[in-house]
Parts: sequence; C-alpha cells; structure tokens
Amino acid sequence: MQPRKLERETFVKRERQMKHAAWLVGGLLVAASLVVAHASDFMAVYARVDRVGLEPDASSPEAIQIWGAFSMAKPDDRNDYLPAARGYLYLKLAGDKEAARKEWADLQSVAGSGQIVAFGNRHEGKIRLRKPDERPMNPDRYSVSIGLTRVRGNTQYPPVRALLDQRE
Repeated sequence: MQPRKLERETFVKRERQMKHAAWLVGGLLVAASLVVAHASDFMAVYARVDRVGLEPDASSPEAIQIWGAFSMAKPDDRNDYLPAARGYLYLKLAGDKEAARKEWADLQSVAGSGQIVAFGNRHEGKIRLRKPDERPMNPDRYSVSIGLTRVRGNTQYPPVRALLDQRE
C-alpha cells in the first residue's frame, strides 16, 4: 500500500504544480494584454508637408526646414499630441546621417501631396514647432527611428484627424 500512497502524493503534487503554472501563465497573458491595450504611440511628429528646404544645399544637406501642418507629441506624455498647428520644423543631422538624408528625400517626395506622414521618436530629443515668421536658428536634432511612415488608414486617430481637419 505504501507505493500506491506515494504514487497518489506524486500525482497530487504534479496537479498542484500544473494549476499554479496555469494561473501564472493566465496572469501573464492578462498583464500582457493590458500593456498592449495601453501601448503608447512613439511617433514624434505626424505631418502634412507643404514644402522642404535643405541646407546648405540638396546634394549634401546638414539641416532641413519642413513646412506644413503638424501634430507634435506632447512633451512628457506618452499617449497624447498637441493640437495640430501650422509652421515649420528646423532640424539638423544627428546620428545616422545616411538614413536621415534618405528620410529627408522621402519628405521632399511627399511635400505638397497632402499625404500624412509620421517620423521621429518622441523619446529621443525634443522637436519644436516654429512660427512661420520665426528666423531659423539653433536647429533641433533629427532622430532616425523606424523611418518615414505614410499614414494610409486610421484617419480617426486624433493626431491624424487633426491634420486632416486643419485648414490651409
């Protein structure tokens, strides 16, 4: 009878371990779903680009002026954007210069098309929207993130909707 009792105790222990593992996995899945449900948008800028100026020249630019309407990431808030506004961004190369110049060429290609694009990373530096009559001085750093992203859907997303509703 002793072997049978030992067999039963072993079975009960395994059953408890499996229940604990199931609860742990279930808890982790619930936690993961909450994180995904509240994931932040890391894009620094949503933009409708009117025109682009490269400095000192287009062949090997070191800085860029991007004119248009912008929904900028709200500082110190991982989920929200400032109201859409018109003006320009003045940015200089930093980090991966080759990738940044490719993104700048992409920005030139969408300028004036009405296409909404997103770029930058809200957690890497601060970008300041400048008023149209402000002199270009002290450019902000341009950070390369996942590249220039064309917004093709989800026009109800608040920063995108704000740009679509923005008047000329």
